Amino acid sequence: MAFTLEQLRGFVAVAEELHFGRAAERLQMTQPPLSRQVQKLEHQVGAQLLERDNRRVALTAAGEVFLGEARRLLSLADSAPQLARRVSTGSTGVVRIGFTAASTYGILGDLLNELAAALPHIDVELREMVTREQVAALLNEDIDLGLARPPFEAETFSSRLLRREAMLVAVPTGHELAHRRAVAPEDLAGEPVIMHSPTQARYFYDLVVSSVPIASENVVHTVSQVLTMLWLVAAGRGMAFVPESASRMAIPGVEFVPLRTAMAEPAELHLLWRRESRNPALWRALEVLPGGGDGARDSRRVSDDA
Repeated sequence: MAFTLEQLRGFVAVAEELHFGRAAERLQMTQPPLSRQVQKLEHQVGAQLLERDNRRVALTAAGEVFLGEARRLLSLADSAPQLARRVSTGSTGVVRIGFTAASTYGILGDLLNELAAALPHIDVELREMVTREQVAALLNEDIDLGLARPPFEAETFSSRLLRREAMLVAVPTGHELAHRRAVAPEDLAGEPVIMHSPTQARYFYDLVVSSVPIASENVVHTVSQVLTMLWLVAAGRGMAFVPESASRMAIPGVEFVPLRTAMAEPAELHLLWRRESRNPALWRALEVLPGGGDGARDSRRVSDDA
């Protein structure tokens, strides 16, 4: 079956006018070629679509059904060029975002709201994954944009600093440290610790061990996700070191105390994307997300992260 768009337009015009003369005038053509178009269409479809005699034109039952489909096909054909242009310019399409669990608190929702307001025709797909998984997904073009922790490979990725935040000590409710305004690393000697995984949560692992002297015998659990750490703290298994945004999780049985560190806000969160991404929607999204107006970039060597 191979009918043309001209044949479909001719049929729709006749079906709507129920008159070959008026349909031909509407299409700015003469009646004989219009009649031939409809006949060829009926031949291709293999069914009579119109009943016609010298006095009237009417749709057959098959014609009634085919009319709806013909209108749909013409609508798709008419809108396809515009859709292609919008995809090419990035004003429509899909952006797939990978994010760490901790980044959902206080920043992911704001970013999604900004994208929805500025680019309502872009769909967003969300995938929770640690930075190491995000890096692999970006390389494989399984995601377009990450919310990840540094460092990153400068030759492959571009990044943009979204947030710096302080580190907190999460302790069980009622712990003696919970009443302090802040704690220093030396205050924590001998305390049981729920530690970040050195492989699955490398960024926070490195950040903590560079700030706090932790004896291996004091590590009671090693996990990769901040939320898991907080539930273990709530169960009284020990204390944990978490970014300030984690305090928004409001886990019952957990209190937070600021940790004194050499840098006031050592924990960083970045937008991360592949330099050679072929997704136009990504580049439009980057224009409206924080830092998009100044062209700021901060590229660093890859590490693992929670």
